[in-house]
Amino acid sequence: MKFFENDNALIVRNANETLRIEPWGKNALRVRATVLPEFSGNDKALTEPVKSAKSKIKIGKKLSSITNGHIRAEVNESGMIAFFKDNERVLYEYNRCYGTPLTKESRCLKYVAREFVGLASDSYKLTARFERNEGERIYGMGQYQQPYLDLKGCTLELSQRNSQVAIPFALSNKGYGFLWNNPATGRVAFGRNLTEWVADETDELDYWITVDDTPAKIVENYTAVVGRAPVLSSDLLGFWQCKLRYRTPEEVLSVVRKYKELNIHLDIIIIDFFHWPYQGSYRFDEKYWPEDELKAMVDEIHSYGTKIIVSVWPSVDKRSENYQEMADLGYLTRTDRGTIETYDYQGECATIDVFNPEARQYLWNKLKENYKKLGIDYFWLDNAEPDSAVYQFDNMRYYTGRSAKVGLEYPKNYLKVVSEGAVNDGEKMPISLIRSAWVGSQKYGPVLWSGDVPSTFEAFRDQLAGGLNAGIAGIPWWNTDIGGFMTDDVNDPEFKELLMRWFAFGVFSPVMRLHGDRGPYDIPPLDNRDFGGGYLHTGQDNEIWSYGKEEQKIMTKYIRLRESLKPYIAGLMKEAHKNGSPVIRTMFYEFPEDEKCWECEDQYMFGPDYLVAPVFEYGARERSVYLPEGKWENIFTKKTVTGGKTVTVAAPIDQIPVFKKV
Repeated sequence: MKFFENDNALIVRNANETLRIEPWGKNALRVRATVLPEFSGNDKALTEPVKSAKSKIKIGKKLSSITNGHIRAEVNESGMIAFFKDNERVLYEYNRCYGTPLTKESRCLKYVAREFVGLASDSYKLTARFERNEGERIYGMGQYQQPYLDLKGCTLELSQRNSQVAIPFALSNKGYGFLWNNPATGRVAFGRNLTEWVADETDELDYWITVDDTPAKIVENYTAVVGRAPVLSSDLLGFWQCKLRYRTPEEVLSVVRKYKELNIHLDIIIIDFFHWPYQGSYRFDEKYWPEDELKAMVDEIHSYGTKIIVSVWPSVDKRSENYQEMADLGYLTRTDRGTIETYDYQGECATIDVFNPEARQYLWNKLKENYKKLGIDYFWLDNAEPDSAVYQFDNMRYYTGRSAKVGLEYPKNYLKVVSEGAVNDGEKMPISLIRSAWVGSQKYGPVLWSGDVPSTFEAFRDQLAGGLNAGIAGIPWWNTDIGGFMTDDVNDPEFKELLMRWFAFGVFSPVMRLHGDRGPYDIPPLDNRDFGGGYLHTGQDNEIWSYGKEEQKIMTKYIRLRESLKPYIAGLMKEAHKNGSPVIRTMFYEFPEDEKCWECEDQYMFGPDYLVAPVFEYGARERSVYLPEGKWENIFTKKTVTGGKTVTVAAPIDQIPVFKKV
């Protein structure tokens, strides 16, 4: 074992392993370890320039330490690390070998904290283990389809899938935040006995840890080193309309005109998938979207002050005009075994390799040529994980490595197609509606949505936990398909009630967007071809007037409420840009000293002022709400309640409990 100082870092050499610990931002340390001759030099998610104070390093024979502000790491003679917030130990590595100074266990299981297992690829499978903390709660990590806000006791797959977004930043109630700075697929288990992080394929251990006094300060430290969202324009904070699918310019215009007649302002109208001849054509099917009609449609919509989003997929059908050129240029994802086909919905498709900067530029050029020149404002980067026929992460190979090694970063690089392309062309940072993200994606303008979730009360409940944890993981612009995506029968009374409850939640979401694939599927296609913009099925109507007069009245009231909140929401967007605060926040984010707020998992804060308690049960007409200390006004009844207690609140079908801090 050898300890020494080098370039403001503590270096530890033990056999063939090199360990490096260095200051990285406020009250934070970056930890790397490798058994290769040198580190990769890749900062991965730690992209932002940071100023770190000169570290305090103490070198001893059996114990050395490094301090940066309020965080200190100690490394003992066995190479084990313990982290302290001032003098309080908050995290330490796991070891179960007899006689080690940190554990002094009497049995010899030969578990080690940092385990590198060699692979045939000359990389390693890596496991990192940390000791349990009694009474610990864990939050963040992106979005998983489960009702658990507190992730302690959960095992999470580190991979991107439809409705699952892996952003491996964990916030602990013990006063620290931990970033697993590795884009490899794998898993994490926040067990009762230990925490275990696994990377399927990597060259080095790399994580970042910070300590601070409140969750808000921890998130601020974290977003300072990985990036923050730009300010979302106030023109986009109102109501967004979408369905599966608008098939012609006239269908789109009929909807926009109807909202205009109702004196309801649409911020966004969205044209969803299969408006193209084939996946990978990256253009409208001219049979159903003639250019002259498209231009007239765009001009009319813009005259109402409404912007247009068009869906784009990363899949490239072998029948599309771009496939062979992209294949010849090396712009498609490769496979190590078997066919290059990686996606099989409505055609045999490969997937664009967005890790290749030339492929990103190629796609941006297509989007400019075929959409932007028509006046299309923004893009919906769907299937951003990317969706795959078979999730074989060790088989898909990108420009910079196998998916098992770099795959979590796919959606972030997909965002760069639009963000880099637009900015390089002199535009401001655009927004992109997208279905996945990784650490730092927020820098590139993503409006993350929670994926193709079922239209059930159970799924509705899951979205709240997902949105709150995505916010802690750094993504402030988040939304859902209001009503859920998959509906069998739009006339089902339970679905209509779900839609009303979800619509109310949408008012108090960062972005309010109505969308869904509404059954039954009894609308005939426009033609009998097996390709193009006319053949694929479409869902039932999904506008606010589609569900009945009473439902329309309720939704109209909620849209008016959203409009009245725009100045407040605009302030929240500025705050997200300034310090990384999420728009929707856990109760403990605003009230960290209130122990009960750490236990609240079915209500939340919409910014610092509004407490929101969605209704997640069919038929419920009241629910209990915990109000922290202070005065709270019910925004519907205007009655003021003294907090510091749990109250029962009426929840008729046209209201959910919402309180404003007085």
